Amino acid sequence: MNCPEKNIFLLLLAFGLTTCAPKSNVTGDDFPQMVEKGELNVLTLSGSMSYFIYKGKPRGYEYELLSDFAESRNLKIHVKLAENEAKLIEMLEKDEGDLIACNIPLTNEGKEQLIYCGREVINPQVLVQRSNTEETPLKDVTELIGKEVWVIHNTKYHKRLENLNNELGGGIHIRVIDKDTVSVEDLIEMVSKGKISYTVSNEDLAKLNKTYFQNLTISLKISHPQRSAWAVRKNSPLLASAIDKWFDENENTPRYQRIIKRYFEMSKMPGDEPAPILNAHQISPFDHWFKAYASPISWDWRLLASIAFQESKFHTDRVSWAGATGLMGLMPETAEAFGLPADQLEDPEGNIRAASGLIKRLNRSFSAIEDPNERIKFIVAAYNSGSGHIYDAQALAEKYGKSPYIWAGNVEEYLKLKSLPEYYNDPVCKQGYYRATETLNYVRNVMERWKYYQEKVK
Repeated sequence: MNCPEKNIFLLLLAFGLTTCAPKSNVTGDDFPQMVEKGELNVLTLSGSMSYFIYKGKPRGYEYELLSDFAESRNLKIHVKLAENEAKLIEMLEKDEGDLIACNIPLTNEGKEQLIYCGREVINPQVLVQRSNTEETPLKDVTELIGKEVWVIHNTKYHKRLENLNNELGGGIHIRVIDKDTVSVEDLIEMVSKGKISYTVSNEDLAKLNKTYFQNLTISLKISHPQRSAWAVRKNSPLLASAIDKWFDENENTPRYQRIIKRYFEMSKMPGDEPAPILNAHQISPFDHWFKAYASPISWDWRLLASIAFQESKFHTDRVSWAGATGLMGLMPETAEAFGLPADQLEDPEGNIRAASGLIKRLNRSFSAIEDPNERIKFIVAAYNSGSGHIYDAQALAEKYGKSPYIWAGNVEEYLKLKSLPEYYNDPVCKQGYYRATETLNYVRNVMERWKYYQEKVK
């Protein structure tokens, strides 16, 4: 996005030597003033691509890129969430933020009121299908004739599929879901599990979801590439230039590539490895520490072992996509809060000791749940996701007439619904968007493995 003519224009503009600067109805700061204040006010959307809270820490592909840019300029980020893309632009024009830090469509109309910046993303819509079926994955859009494709009513995917159907002369069986309790990512999961055969998604969202469901094929494009980028107001050209420059200089660095790998390559779901048992009295080489640190918190040591296997498969040097490290999968900040320095995360005893401290605190946090077996499920869920999302799901369950103290069919259902705007934007929710697939599987796997350990190891 940089060129000599643009750089000359920006230089002249910075020194007030041109009268041709684009006009705007607001008089917000440009980049030099932001650097002077040490703050960057950012507008974005909740979502798995852009911004969410995980284990108490802000995450998201766009957010992590933004964080690296801000860190390079010693800027503190203040995030403000919008309900949709139209609201993002409205808030930017009202000077409620300096930058839209998520990919919004790049259009001629948008160019009249915005400066697009950062890397330009070329993102077609793709068909999402399974690879582990008897049928060969479709390789051409004409093969969709006679097939059922599921989409959510009145979305861009629904509209594109209708247009494609018209282009082909009909024959695609478009199945429309008109529910406010189903998201695009829910449909992708349904494809992975064989509940439906096909759905449609943006390519980048499909790539991210493939790290959760590795049996997906997403190579068949069904639309022309759609361009998108970040954006600033017309009166912030120096901010746009700084962002362009940062992307130009960093897109090939190891740090930038690690972010891409975390979100689009590293698996977010554990493998199906069987839980090993050494003998009728031993689960792992670490059992003596599980027993030592389970006793003070009144837990079954085999439950600690089940969490450890879920987190690390008993590998002390395991690091997750989010940075959770060691036998018990602790975030460095959490470990330090319980007395384990970041450089000792791979020490198995220290990792178990810190994890037991976290579990003790979570036990107090959910003390209102009187049934001890139910409380364990909440603790295990919060261990994986962070407490905030579980509190949100409890609040939603209570609001909609379900029990906030029962997991199955109650709180777990509302945790899943926190991927939908109607629910994560509810005033009772404090942590915003959350994709619950990992946590729901985590609770189920830990509890089932614990039961298995109880039966096999005494």
